[in-house]
Amino acid sequence: MAMQTENSAGLRRLVSALGWSIKGFRSTFKHEQAFRQELLLLLVLAPLGLWLGDSGVERVLLLAPLLIVLIVELLNSAIESVVDRISAERHRLSGRAKDQGSAAVLVSLVLVVLCWSLVLF
Repeated sequence: MAMQTENSAGLRRLVSALGWSIKGFRSTFKHEQAFRQELLLLLVLAPLGLWLGDSGVERVLLLAPLLIVLIVELLNSAIESVVDRISAERHRLSGRAKDQGSAAVLVSLVLVVLCWSLVLF
């Protein structure tokens, strides 16, 4: 009986985590223009990547960086939200955190260009 309770508690936790993830995705979509633009980039380039890739490996190399951009943007948005929540006043460490998050997004976009260039050319 204990095993069934642990499994159902684990399943409830997974369902709750999925709900929180969807809530975070929706919130980021609603409040972050960059995320909407990057999602549009994914929606345009993903079918193209599936079509242009000659093998499974090439398709992964074309699609994975697009998803990485979304992951990094979600994390960057989380950093910005936390910094903004802590204080509205300007502080060099707050600015540094936001700049570093932005730099991470830029690096992920460079990864897209690099992978697409190397696979296709």
